[in-house]
Amino acid sequence: MTLQTILLFIAAYLIGAIPFSVLFGKIFYNKDIRKFGSGNAGATNTFRVLGATAGIIVLILDIGKGMLAVLLANWITGIDAASFTYYQIALGFTAAIGHIFPVYLAFKGGKGVATLFGAVLVIFPWAALFCMITFAVVFFSTRFVSLGSISASLVFMIAILFFDERKNQWPILFFAIAAPAIIIYTHRKNIQRLLKGTENRISFTKKSEAK
Repeated sequence: MTLQTILLFIAAYLIGAIPFSVLFGKIFYNKDIRKFGSGNAGATNTFRVLGATAGIIVLILDIGKGMLAVLLANWITGIDAASFTYYQIALGFTAAIGHIFPVYLAFKGGKGVATLFGAVLVIFPWAALFCMITFAVVFFSTRFVSLGSISASLVFMIAILFFDERKNQWPILFFAIAAPAIIIYTHRKNIQRLLKGTENRISFTKKSEAK
């Protein structure tokens, strides 16, 4: 691995680690969202604490982090098409790790859904469509963001394992399994609350109460 490639992975991590939710709250609302709602530094808590407009903006920015990290692969030269895809996957996954464990926030960040989705959107756009449909159906029928995110990640894995002709290539197989695994891991507390019936739903009529 060349120095240039190492620097690109560092850049992917640092891009993923940018805490747009915290920055947006502090700059435009003079509020640290980590002190309200679920305390999570992600788009969902931004939606709960600051409202739909702020939540959507942060969501788009977080998706953009994953997309930008994947596009860094274009700077890597002298590789074939298969290796290019592998680097895209690795860079996107690195950005997601940056979002979940951001150096800027003492390694306590969001849950990685939007950033991983941004990577999937670039690398596997057809699978991203299945993820969006799944999330929309589950979320609008239950109003649980966590359940929608977990369901979408599992559909992504199924889509790759059953319909992608490259599924036998280990980097793609790894990503297909690792993506939902990390989403389930970051949502482990949400899963416990879902099982107990205490998980918070998103309200479409008013901003959720800050706790």
